[in-house]
Amino acid sequence: MREGRLKHFGWGREGEGLTPEEEGFVLDRARARFGVQDFEQVEPPALADLALAPPRLVPPASLKPICSSERYDRAAHTYGKAYEDYVRALGGDYAAAPDVVAYPRSEAEVAAVLDWAGGSDAAAIPFGGGSSVVGGIEPRVDRRRYRASVTLDMREMGRVLEVDSVSRAARIQGGAFGPALEAALKPHGLTLRHFPQSFEYSTLGGWIATRSGGHFATLYTHIDELVESLRVVTPQGVLESRRLPGSGAGPSSDRLFIGSEGILGIITEAWMRLQARPRFRAGCAVRFKDFFSAARALRVVAQAGLYPANCRILDPEEAYNTGAGDGTAAIMVLAFESADHPLEPWMRRALECCADHGGAPEGTAAADSHREGAAERWRNAFIRMPYARERTVKRAIIGDTFETAITWERFETFHDKVKAATEAAIRTATGRAGQVTCRFTHVYPDGPAPYFTFQALGRHGALLEQWTAIKTAASDALIAAGGTITHHHAVGRGHRPWYDRERPALFAAALKAAKQALDPQGLLNPGVLIDP
Repeated sequence: MREGRLKHFGWGREGEGLTPEEEGFVLDRARARFGVQDFEQVEPPALADLALAPPRLVPPASLKPICSSERYDRAAHTYGKAYEDYVRALGGDYAAAPDVVAYPRSEAEVAAVLDWAGGSDAAAIPFGGGSSVVGGIEPRVDRRRYRASVTLDMREMGRVLEVDSVSRAARIQGGAFGPALEAALKPHGLTLRHFPQSFEYSTLGGWIATRSGGHFATLYTHIDELVESLRVVTPQGVLESRRLPGSGAGPSSDRLFIGSEGILGIITEAWMRLQARPRFRAGCAVRFKDFFSAARALRVVAQAGLYPANCRILDPEEAYNTGAGDGTAAIMVLAFESADHPLEPWMRRALECCADHGGAPEGTAAADSHREGAAERWRNAFIRMPYARERTVKRAIIGDTFETAITWERFETFHDKVKAATEAAIRTATGRAGQVTCRFTHVYPDGPAPYFTFQALGRHGALLEQWTAIKTAASDALIAAGGTITHHHAVGRGHRPWYDRERPALFAAALKAAKQALDPQGLLNPGVLIDP
């Protein structure tokens, strides 16, 4: 993270973004979709022009070396990367900016900041890379209850501390960003093999706290499977679980913090299970006449126990929008990898499953085919997608995603209901048709994780209301049809109303009891998962 500071508005570091060619591709697709040539454009305010309230809190002398109330630090820690965050930032609304940003360098300093926040009636907001798309790191607090807010940015605690090559595990600090983590493991021939789309700008602690889903589509898909033990600083003290390959000793303390989204404590270290770096690869893209045919083939692949590294499918419109296809066919991106053995038998069997459902491979399956044709075009689009939003929101284009999971026998009906509800909401909110596409991000033997994208042309001055209406209708449809409100984007503040409907009431009570035991003042991330 030393190469340049992160943008206060937009994805990535300052100076990074879409190339003119990439921006032209995105906007040309939007022009064709909405039947317009020119977009009304609004520029975000410059950092120097932001109106920030004076800090309500001054750190004690002992913490001043690690704290900042400078304009950039406060602005860059106000929002995550949700569509609504961009809309409010575009309008210059930084009312939720933290009063102080702390950059602790040790567990002692984490504990000291929490102690200071508790004594100052300040909310404490854990912060990894700031890539949340659900309002998970915004200091959106009730000023009647909290005098101020303090964000704890964990980037200074980002080292790989110890590597156990025998058991294939490493002790890693929670503030480690993805690229630095992998660079430290590479000399050992090991990898965590967890690559979310936000990989470059997110941290290990954030992945664990949000139950992150990585890029790989089967087997070890979530960070859950990779956690061996945790060390957490809470307002009541430090908690550390025992490092074990498995245990049946009661409910897992690790599981309590995996997915806790910063409301119970701050993850400072974790022993993580590693894998040998892959040496063998095979992959290709497979074309299907329609999305459901591709889904049926993928169910057979998932239930065959082949465990491909990648087996996502894109509906025809999704494939076209990303440049992976021409819009006439659904595309499956299929790939295998291994550190131990060649993969031709696995690839051959997977293609047989595809052929049974009308799937035809694009070219020849080979070690480098995942870097060619539709597979490579999709990969590039996937990596570059986050940079597009800062360009499209300025033009009143409403573009967002939502993901879920459902069992196989309900998928097709579920897909149609959710898509229809979202399309209807777009027409009602904007007065014109939009587009809803779908792909799979992960697959399991018992069901897929559908990932929907919606596109609409909104109006400046009404974008937040229009987006809210569409997002609400889609979320209502997900829950009504039996899906989950989130498969891997976490709950945050944005998904709270539907998470409250999804979880059992008695579990909510148990979670509140855990919160009371670990954070009795309600300092940590108020409004996330449960009310303070």
